Amino acid sequence: METYQEKISLLQEMIAFALVDGELHDREYDFIEMISLELEIDKETFHKLFENRSEVKVIKDEFNRICQFYRLALLMHADGILHEREQIKINEIGINMGLNPYAMKRVLHMMKKSPNRMIDGQTLLSVFAEQHN
Repeated sequence: METYQEKISLLQEMIAFALVDGELHDREYDFIEMISLELEIDKETFHKLFENRSEVKVIKDEFNRICQFYRLALLMHADGILHEREQIKINEIGINMGLNPYAMKRVLHMMKKSPNRMIDGQTLLSVFAEQHN
């Protein structure tokens, strides 16, 4: 992660995505809060992000775009309910990030089949790398 503003932008995108289904579930909030702690964003700033909606900053490097896509996918599964709006929105976000739609579909399918809705980092990166060949 490059700058403070990029970290804020990632969290804003996650908050907006969590609200796609019309409500913020406790598990979604907890997940986003955990990411904010990982990004070293103080609690006061984190809480203000729910009030202030600004434009999301584009992530420049592909590795960080893939990581953000995966965070959003984890967030999508956090409440235990897959909403159609979430599935549509995550595809829109991924395409806007410039990620390969086929790779995104494979990752989401793998996560859906996984008992804990997670896939390891190496598998995640290899799915996207396959599309470069």
